[in-house]
Amino acid sequence: MNGNHCTGSNNNNSTSNGVNGSALKQRTTVVKNGFHKTNGHHSNGTTNGLNGHHKTNGHAIKEDTEASRQFQEVFEPTPLLFAVLTYITYGIVTIFGFFRDFLRKHGIEKTLGSRETADMRDFVPLYASFESFYTRNIYARLLDVFNRPICSVPGVLIDLLDRKFSHSGWTCEYTGKIIKNITNLGSYNYLGFAENTGFCAEQTIKTMRKYGVGVCGTRQGVGNLDIHDRLEKCVAKYLGVEAAMVFGMGFATNSMNIPTLVDKGCLILSDELNHASLVLGCRLSGATVKVFKHNDMKDLESKLCNAVVYGQARTRRPWKKILIIVEGIYSMEGSIINLPEVLKLKKKYKAYVFLDEAHSIGALGPTGRGVTEYFGIPPGEIDVMMGTFTKSFGSVGGYIAGSKALVEHLRLKSHSACYATSMSPPIAEQILSSMHIISSTAEGKKRIDQLARNCRLFRQGLKKMGVIVYGNDDSPVVPMMIYQPTKLAAFSREMLNRGFAVVVVGFPATPLVEARARFCLSAGLSEKQIGEALEAIDAVSDTLKLKYSANMLG
Repeated sequence: MNGNHCTGSNNNNSTSNGVNGSALKQRTTVVKNGFHKTNGHHSNGTTNGLNGHHKTNGHAIKEDTEASRQFQEVFEPTPLLFAVLTYITYGIVTIFGFFRDFLRKHGIEKTLGSRETADMRDFVPLYASFESFYTRNIYARLLDVFNRPICSVPGVLIDLLDRKFSHSGWTCEYTGKIIKNITNLGSYNYLGFAENTGFCAEQTIKTMRKYGVGVCGTRQGVGNLDIHDRLEKCVAKYLGVEAAMVFGMGFATNSMNIPTLVDKGCLILSDELNHASLVLGCRLSGATVKVFKHNDMKDLESKLCNAVVYGQARTRRPWKKILIIVEGIYSMEGSIINLPEVLKLKKKYKAYVFLDEAHSIGALGPTGRGVTEYFGIPPGEIDVMMGTFTKSFGSVGGYIAGSKALVEHLRLKSHSACYATSMSPPIAEQILSSMHIISSTAEGKKRIDQLARNCRLFRQGLKKMGVIVYGNDDSPVVPMMIYQPTKLAAFSREMLNRGFAVVVVGFPATPLVEARARFCLSAGLSEKQIGEALEAIDAVSDTLKLKYSANMLG
């Protein structure tokens, strides 16, 4: 397989990247902002000329045109009753946790968690007892619903190793039993490329035989292979930009490259729900960081205006750069960035935009080219485009794309290029093969369309049964609100008993009262499997009283 397999719309990037500083050409307009804050959440109430339909109070009135597309985001407020009950639950657990800590301290109950040894008491402590309070007294009790080991291809159907827990979750034993044919509702396998057969697997095996597995060198050393160059050209062509650079780890693509774009004297405006890799990159950069409310364009403009008017603290000098960092799809909320409005503000205040498309590339847009295609925005209008290959492409690593000047700057300055081992050749081939299928074959179009149908079908089914669902109708990430930690664990266990593996998320990954189940849909799921999953969720929701939207008592 070679780089010619990758085809796509080749929109040349006529603008300079955020590092070099030219303005964007604005082509997409949204008549209203449409993200109004209510009780700490955002509901979409736009009149959107782009999509060809009108929206009022979060509901879409779809025009009768083939090209029209509903763009609706829902963040229903937490019911007051269940917010109070959740706080009470955590309060009770905390009281008993302190009581058990008292028993452990005096030797009445055996301490099974990590702790300092007696001969190390004069050193700086490695384990802060209070900081690990949540782990000892809450997380350990729910450990059976997390970190479940998979012993098969991590595709639509998976096999799980059965485990048995004792001593309040501190002891885990494998029973030797395998739980077979569990439907996977929690994987990032959006387009179904987590496979061990087919075109991608065959090409990857051929590449492994040619190159081996490990590179044992950096891109700036002796680890730059021809397959890396082909991959970067393919990614740039697929995205419709001048150039791209690939990295072996998605997390490091953000955390190690943001510091090469901004430093002291620069300002970063970061969405409050940005991923940890973005947060770490911001902290490592040395730039001043200000956080704006999620998808709130009024708050973003207010901070941009103040930054331009007042400049840097104390000196009042102008900022060297102002970089807006957002994600295409937010992986915990299921929401899509209001990119047209972000670009309006970017152009108005002469800022730059860093767009993280980890979850949106491959999963959004008619041909899977992400949130820019979803809104009809030329990719050249984005200063820094970032994405990962770990979701839609069934592989590993990430990329940064944009102008040639940006990419050449990264090749010289990026810590990932200087110090990290290059991407494994079979991994690169998996990306090339899957990108070829997505961009050049009927099979790729079929997968993208199937994912879109599954998203709509699943979300509509959840809403009809009366559970609270967050996010955008077109997002493959579907959070279902559960709130209470006890119900969180029970939901996961009951779904597994019915043959479905789900991901549940609670504090500290979410706010204390916003624990949830996070479903991630795949093109590999059939409509029959979607229907069976909805039936199981409906039954479990009735048992656990989770239908908060339909009834105040669930």
